[in-house]
Amino acid sequence: MKFKSLLLGSAAGLIAVGGAQAADLPVKAKAVEYVKICSLYGAGFYYMPGTDTCIKFGGYVRADLLGNTNSDYGIGQGAPGGANNRLDNYYQTRARMDFNVDTRTATEYGVVRTYADMVFSWDSQAVTGSAPSTFSTGSATLGLYHAFIQFAGFTFGRTVSIFDAPWQSYPAGGPDFLPGGSNNVTGVNQVAYTADFGQGITGSIALQDLTTAAGGQSNLWNTTAFTATGAVSGTTGLPVVTSAAANAAAAFIQGNYGQNDWGGTRVPDIVGAVRVDQAWGLAQVSVAAHNIHSAYYGTTEVTNHPDDKWGWAVQGALSIKNIPTGAGDSINLQAVYTDGASRYNFQSLFPQTIFIFGGSGIAYQSLGFASVADGVFGAGTGIDTVKTWGFRGGYTHNWSPNWASSIYGAYAQLKYGNTGKGLICANFVAGLAPSNGAAGCNPDFNLAVIGGNVVWTPVKNLAFTADVSYVWLDQKYSGTITAPATATVAKPAATYELKDQGNLQLLLRAQRNF
Repeated sequence: MKFKSLLLGSAAGLIAVGGAQAADLPVKAKAVEYVKICSLYGAGFYYMPGTDTCIKFGGYVRADLLGNTNSDYGIGQGAPGGANNRLDNYYQTRARMDFNVDTRTATEYGVVRTYADMVFSWDSQAVTGSAPSTFSTGSATLGLYHAFIQFAGFTFGRTVSIFDAPWQSYPAGGPDFLPGGSNNVTGVNQVAYTADFGQGITGSIALQDLTTAAGGQSNLWNTTAFTATGAVSGTTGLPVVTSAAANAAAAFIQGNYGQNDWGGTRVPDIVGAVRVDQAWGLAQVSVAAHNIHSAYYGTTEVTNHPDDKWGWAVQGALSIKNIPTGAGDSINLQAVYTDGASRYNFQSLFPQTIFIFGGSGIAYQSLGFASVADGVFGAGTGIDTVKTWGFRGGYTHNWSPNWASSIYGAYAQLKYGNTGKGLICANFVAGLAPSNGAAGCNPDFNLAVIGGNVVWTPVKNLAFTADVSYVWLDQKYSGTITAPATATVAKPAATYELKDQGNLQLLLRAQRNF
């Protein structure tokens, strides 16, 4: 009996200890979901854990140093760059980070894609007035270049225009201000549809809001509103100088030919394109229709308004890749004609008013100024549309996997209609007393750019660029004018010679893509 009791007690003890040990064992952990590579859409994509959506992150970090300009590779013009005095910078710097997010999901309707591209920049400050203590404060900037959804051939949101050539306004690198075609590299809000016909042939149509492009719409000059009273009230966007009349005249020589008098939006731009992509390169034809809807002749609605007009643009682009000079070499060409849609030639990063001061042998200084516009109107007139044409092109040669060089050029012409010229020249003669009267007034102009660059890529995705460009403004005003003081660029009241102007500038860039 004692032996039986001992066995039963020992068994009970073992059960109790075993139960306690079992209670102390750790709970089995949930399986870890490792990030998996998604090979469906190319390198860099990963499956988002727990989903069938693939995601990719990318971008670049860039450092720029520029000489003889007050913007990041913009024309050395305007305030203060065009002053060519102690107010403008001899050099300009920029630090920028670009970050983009790309997602793809396969569905029964095809791939659903979203894409966003954000840029963060810090630029040199520039003097904005004659007082040395007056500086710009907007050096740090945030930009949203792309933010769109693609589904079943449709694109909804912000991205480049289907009117654009694939290289935008950079046929072989170069500055941001090349005319000769459209450029919406920073995006424009739109709804677009692209049909793929096979054999590399695609057709696209889009409705796009040009007011959301980097530079918005071009000018629509109301010369009636450009009066002494209007100038003082700030309708030109410029500060009062010494008197109403002086302020109006100072605004004119800075390219402000009237009040930029757009009404509200009525119809988005209607854009279409047909493109052929082949092993030899690509060819593209683009067309656009642009509604011109003004505000009123005067300051209130009882003053009436001109009827709407439709502007239009047509562009051709050609890229040749397989050329005998070397593997990877390319030639990119494009040409454009516009009538009442000047932004499709003098593109979104091109300044819409230009003025540059220089030297003179017959006056205090010389001055060249110009203005880009879609149309001009005055009291009781209709809208007289502005016509332009232009072309640009570039050639890139790869000397080795680490070295490449390019040359590029652009040329564009703008012509005002007879009615528009008459309205503009009436203000010119009244406000600036030209030495040769109305004979010296012609707001038409031509602009040419030529340049080249060398790119060294020591390792993959790291590039160092040196780029030199020269821009020439061929303005059509002549003679001399009696100009008032212009406070924005510290210019005194004096006699100025109206003369063509040029500007040479340099870009040095380091960029790391990731």
